[in-house]
Amino acid sequence: MPVLTARALLLDMDGTLVNSDAVVERIWRRWAERHGLDGAEVMKVVHGRQGYASMAVLLPGRPMEQNLADNARMLAEETADLDGVVPVPGAPGFLASLLAQGVPHALVTSADVPLSTARMAAAGLPLPELRITAESVGASKPDPEGFLKAAAELGIAPEECVVFEDSGAGIAAGRAAGMRVVGVGPRAGVHGPDAVVRDLRTVRVEAAEDGVRIHTG
Repeated sequence: MPVLTARALLLDMDGTLVNSDAVVERIWRRWAERHGLDGAEVMKVVHGRQGYASMAVLLPGRPMEQNLADNARMLAEETADLDGVVPVPGAPGFLASLLAQGVPHALVTSADVPLSTARMAAAGLPLPELRITAESVGASKPDPEGFLKAAAELGIAPEECVVFEDSGAGIAAGRAAGMRVVGVGPRAGVHGPDAVVRDLRTVRVEAAEDGVRIHTG
């Protein structure tokens, strides 16, 4: 498996640090049923994107103001439903290693502040100091805005950042930002990341004079 060099790590949350699949399935399958859509097909779209952006793909004729209102309701539902939210294997040690070594990193998530705070807490994970959430951007992944904003706030060039992502939308966003991508979990491999890991147990980050080395196997 490849060893990547970087000066900063940009981390997605759901599917990358936190396993929230059980909640996402419950919420979105209920939404699919309300709108007469096939739940399995809906689940192929929703990972990685903000809710309103998924709705725009799934219901292309619906006015965006309806999507935004629906998205707000669903965010509240997701924030209140933490049953089954657990850390991705290896995530606690991975984040602890970044903090111990002073590795620049940021959370870049399609969740809003309440949802990201609730899920990270439910999984027992520390929130990175820099967090780019739904409120921070004007465009959802696969748009690269979130990753580019994180790199700019860290003061590090995009090409010197490595993204950790699980979804097609997130991997596309990282690539569009000019960054290399480590794919995490079973959804990631088909979307062409630079490296793929089953979870974070096999990832080791070590500080170096020119930044960090990321061992992915």
